[in-house]
Amino acid sequence: MVVAGRTQFIRRARGYVPEPVRLARPVPPILSVGGALKSTVTVTRGNEAFVSQHIGDLDTAEGVRFFEETVDHLLSTLDVDPVVVAHDLHPNMASTRFAEASGRRLIAVQHHHAHAASVMAEHGVVAPALALVLDGFGQGSDGGVWGGELLLCEGAQFRRLGHLAPMKMPGGDRAAREPWRMAASVLHGLQHGDAIATRFATQPQAVRLCAMLDQPGVPLTTSAGRLFDAAAGLLGVCPVQGYEGEAAMKLEALVRMPRIMHDGWTVTRGVLSLLPLLSRLAAKDIDPVEGAELFHGTFAAACVDWIVRAARETGITTVTLSGGCFLNAILAEEVGRGCVAAGLNPLLPRQLPPNDGGLSLGQAWIAALQLEQHGLEGTA
Repeated sequence: MVVAGRTQFIRRARGYVPEPVRLARPVPPILSVGGALKSTVTVTRGNEAFVSQHIGDLDTAEGVRFFEETVDHLLSTLDVDPVVVAHDLHPNMASTRFAEASGRRLIAVQHHHAHAASVMAEHGVVAPALALVLDGFGQGSDGGVWGGELLLCEGAQFRRLGHLAPMKMPGGDRAAREPWRMAASVLHGLQHGDAIATRFATQPQAVRLCAMLDQPGVPLTTSAGRLFDAAAGLLGVCPVQGYEGEAAMKLEALVRMPRIMHDGWTVTRGVLSLLPLLSRLAAKDIDPVEGAELFHGTFAAACVDWIVRAARETGITTVTLSGGCFLNAILAEEVGRGCVAAGLNPLLPRQLPPNDGGLSLGQAWIAALQLEQHGLEGTA
């Protein structure tokens, strides 16, 4: 696909493998094993990072077997004996279990930090940078469900400057497959919970969901992916998804020209809330096309405002844009354009996709920086 006039990878197929990503400096030999979805692995050698072809999701025995074969093939082909294995924080991922069973030294890297580091590694950024990471899910360093994060990345460390306002996710993972549930969560947050049963009368669980949202213990998420789902559910674009990302893609397809609702968001102590925008999308009289255009334009403008505030506070002008939501061309172009207009230097991934296909490169770069901190540097 083309974003901001340049080619953007959706997945890095075998035609681009094993062309390495050139790193800013030599690093120790590292194996990084990515995440659970859109999996890739990375092996470093000197100042080169060899990112595998798209492996796919690791939710089947066949997928895990292909993942293991890919690791063995890369290590043997490159003749690399890694000193560490870098992996995601989530303990239940097949890739994490593989790392733990390897018998090697381990370095765990937070999911969204890895997204940001992937872009920094690709562009050779070694100075501190801001990072906006928008995706569906990643385990936070606090154990929470993250996915709309504004970070400050410096060396091997990161600091969470802000996040999207948390939303209830009724039904947990099921809410990611059924956008009407996230829409119901928004209605509940707007104090319109009594409208859920009638608004979603075709959904058998609608009445039960009303009661569920009133109970403690409903998981919270800061996910931008679930924000897209909520918008699609409110506009009736895609109440239930047949495949991953369907709601967001259908919402994007409606947009002719993004429009901004200038009072559609607030930023309070680093927390970005789109509740005013969502309130407008919840109106019964709104046209889905108008709603989709308002959502895209306003969300992008809100993200730029959020980034600019952080840039002013920190004095940092470089900002990486990553996470699967940046496969949305409208969002990527509008946020990028807004950052440039504000005098910032936005960086999107170019050699890798912005989604989880880039995680393994970011994990490898963070692991290298951690090793460097402890005195183990790479060789040319």
